[in-house]
Parts: sequence; C-alpha cells; structure tokens
Amino acid sequence: MTHQQKLDNLIIDQNNIPEEFGFQELIEQKTYLSDGELLSWDGPFHEVYSPICMHTVDGPKRIKIGSYPVCTEKEATIALEAACRAYNDGRGEWPTMSVSQRIQCVEHFIKKMLEQKEIVVKLIMWEIGKTYSDSVKEFDRTVEYIYATIDTLKDIDRDSSKFTIEQGIVAQIRRSPLGVVLCMGPFNYPLNETFTTLIPAIIMGNTLLFKTPKHGSLLHYPLLEAFKSCFPKGVVNTIYGRGNVIVPGLMESGKINVLTLIGSSKVANQLKKLHPKVNRLRAILGLDAKNAAVITKDADIQLAVTETVLGSLSFNGQRCTALKIIFVHHSIASEFIQLLKVEVGKLTFGLPWEKGVTLTPLPEAGKTGYLNELIEDARFHGAEVINEHGGSIKETFFYPAILYPVTSKMKIYTEEQFGPIIPVVAFDSIEEPIQYIIESTHGQQVSIFSKNKTELANLIDPLVNQVSRVNINCQCQRGPDSFPFTGRKDSAEGTLSVMDALRSFSIRSLVAAKLTDENKHIINEIVSSQHSNFLSTKYIF
Repeated sequence: MTHQQKLDNLIIDQNNIPEEFGFQELIEQKTYLSDGELLSWDGPFHEVYSPICMHTVDGPKRIKIGSYPVCTEKEATIALEAACRAYNDGRGEWPTMSVSQRIQCVEHFIKKMLEQKEIVVKLIMWEIGKTYSDSVKEFDRTVEYIYATIDTLKDIDRDSSKFTIEQGIVAQIRRSPLGVVLCMGPFNYPLNETFTTLIPAIIMGNTLLFKTPKHGSLLHYPLLEAFKSCFPKGVVNTIYGRGNVIVPGLMESGKINVLTLIGSSKVANQLKKLHPKVNRLRAILGLDAKNAAVITKDADIQLAVTETVLGSLSFNGQRCTALKIIFVHHSIASEFIQLLKVEVGKLTFGLPWEKGVTLTPLPEAGKTGYLNELIEDARFHGAEVINEHGGSIKETFFYPAILYPVTSKMKIYTEEQFGPIIPVVAFDSIEEPIQYIIESTHGQQVSIFSKNKTELANLIDPLVNQVSRVNINCQCQRGPDSFPFTGRKDSAEGTLSVMDALRSFSIRSLVAAKLTDENKHIINEIVSSQHSNFLSTKYIF
C-alpha cells in the first residue's frame, strides 16, 4: 500500500467503526456539577468533534461525538460561592474533617471511577486522538496515582500523629488546606495530568472549581455523579464555558486561593495579574517547554536515535516533556540523521483503535496548518525536510517531519511546536547547545547522550542550574510519579510529585503550648476525648 493510500484510509465511513470502539449514541452533556447538585443546562452548547474524520457528501469532516454546556460568568460565580461556602473560611465540613475520613471519600470515588472506565477510555481516544492502548494506560495510571497519593498521605499523617517538645514548648505539626482551588487541566493528558493536581487539592481539604480542558472535556462527564456522591456539597464544582469569559472574573474576585494550571505561561501570567492580592495566591503551574537533546560525538548513536524518536513523537509530540529540538555533533550528524530517517519510517500511523499504531490525527483545529508554516519558514531559511513523506497532511493528520539543518534564524529554533516535527541542529562546540539552554526562556528538562563519563560530569553541573531534570542517555519524561516534576524560568511554578503535590496544596500548621501541668492536662483531655481532628494521635493504618 502506498503512503497516499494509507493517508486516504484515515478517512473512514461511519459503518466502518468497530462496534467495540464506537458509541450507541452521541454523548450530549446537559448537566454540570455545582453546589452538590447536577444542574440542568438549557443554554448554548459546545459541539465536540473528534480529530477522526469520515466521508460525507461535502467531503471529509470531523466526526461529532457529543456536546457540553457553554456556561457564563453567572454560573461560574455561583460555583465559586458554593466552593467558598463549603470551605467556610476553614470551618466547613470538608476542611475540618479528619484525614482518614477524607481518604475514605477518595477511596469511594475510585470505586465509582472504575465503574466508568470503559466510556472514559473511549472518550479519551475519540476526543484527542490518543491510541486506544495509551488511553487505557492513561486511565490506569491515573488510578494508580490516586492510590499512591492516599498511601503517601497516610505516611505524612502517621508522622504527624506525634507531639514535638522543644525548649519547653509542646506542639503538634500537621498540614492544613489553603482554601478554594481553581484547577485547569491540559488536553494532551486530560485525565491524568488534571487529576495529578485535582486529587491532591481535594484530599488535603481544599474545595475546588474544576475547569475542564477544551479538548478532553466530555470524558469527565461520566465522573460527575461520582464527584457528587463521594464528596460533601460544594467541595467539587465543575465550570464550563470560554476560559477568557468565565475565568477572569473568578480571579478578580480575590476568592481563589490556589491557581493550578497546565498550559501556557502567557495565560498563567495574565490570570495571576488579575488577582487583587497576588501574595495570597499560590500558583502550581506546568507551562511551556522546549526540551533539548544534546548528542555528543561520544554518544551511542543508535541509542540516541531510539530515544529521540520516542521523546519527539510519543503521542505525536504533544507532550510538554517531549524532545523539541535535537543538537547533534557535526562529526556524527550524517550517521545520526540517516538512522533517524529509518526509525521514523518504521512508525505506523492510522486510526487510534488500530493495533500497533503510534501516530494518529491531531485534535487542535488549525494545528496541521501551523506545523506546515513552521516547515515553510525553516525551508525559507535553508533547512530541508529530509525524511520521505515528512510533513504530508491529510485533514487532521500530520506525518512527522525531520528538519535539517536548523539554525537560529528559524521559528522552529525557539517556538514550541507541540507536534510531530523533529528539528535537528548540528554543532561543533558543546558551548553552542549549552548557550541555547541558557538563553532559552524555558527550563524544564534536557537529555544528554554520551558514553564519556568526564564529558557527562562536566555537562551535568552547569545544566542542573538551568533546567530541573537532566536525563542521561534517555528521553525527557515526567515519571515515575514519586520524582519531583517542575521547571525553571517560564516552564513551571511549584513542584509536583505524589509527595510534592500534597505539600503544594497545603501548608504546615501547628498547635503549640508551654509545657505546664495545666496545659498537659488540657491537651491530654482534648486528645483522649477525640474532639479535635487536628490535635489527635490517631494512627491511620
């Protein structure tokens, strides 16, 4: 089968969708969760179209899979007030609840979530074009993350169940919530990366406004009933609508205590400036990245090629941790590029439910056009697409393009493509990629490929002060979830990991008293009566 025939096969007939991967009917969401109720919506709706296209009498068109509400500032404000009431200045049922009780609520939520696995996985696949197998992995990894969060919180609480005595002062130190959290997740990992902030925020006793991503919004619909039934009224509230319409007013109210956003630094900066008391706003942000790979003359070339393909093209390169620019030493550039062309050519593209497929259609409207513009700009400034069929387009699908030689004159040199383009830069002096990383506005990660121990050591020391993770002979990545995940410069604010996320959405608080006989008696009485959930020696097993 020719390349063009394979591209043509991406456009399907409605009756060619395998029964086990299709829907019996459109997923029309007509409710949203606010103040503990699933409220009906009779206003405008946003129609959800999959990146998967089908034949129609008017030519190839995206397949409609459903719709969700487009609410207004009014509904967002009502949801904010509900979250504020549920928190009640720290006096609400949820923030004053014991850690063990909050854990029980989250465990109940997991059971309800697992009941919806089949439809959530399908919606991940259909909404963002992620392969079926990777959609299953995203769901399973999210459940594993929630369990890991519970286990880690138990460890934290066990350590906090004891009293500390210093210089005649007795104290109990625990972590307490921060208030109302505005949570905004990304489209590329709409379940997993959203829940890596949402779940820690909830379990630490905060209340929540949850803004679903534009792409990957419907997949949260089957979970609304679980949120409603597993948490007290007003703890979790979903807000829908245009972000630039409903979010500014929330920030301007000054009632948002924590902003967690995985998106662009431009949007994050604009939102933070709207808050009237920025010093009271905690921000946990995962933002832009332009992660570089540095392949030295002493690298294992085949290993570097394998990791470059994985790092650049997993989920079509739509990951903040993707390798987005490749620096390779001039002396091995020709061999590296030839091997890279071969490895990219081995990748299978097709529809998300097809076995063995790694490249799929892109969900963002206009994305293929933007990627093509980057290629044309690079060509204008002297680069070429060096792999066969590189940059070929079929509706929402974009076949990976290797660009070489890339220089600083090209947009692709600094712009985050967030898609399947691999820009390759040849260098003579190692100082060239180092200066690139220093001058970059991004500072998430870097990958270094070398078998020379001295060279690696000399690179590690300066680079750990520019980025937050240096990967040796492997691609950039987020996991394992126990590792800290953050970035410098414009790439992040705050740190995420299972442990760090719990810390990020809470603050250390303590109850302290002079160690007098009377205070000893009072504290013992409070603890033995179990009237306080904070001042307690209960041990969670």
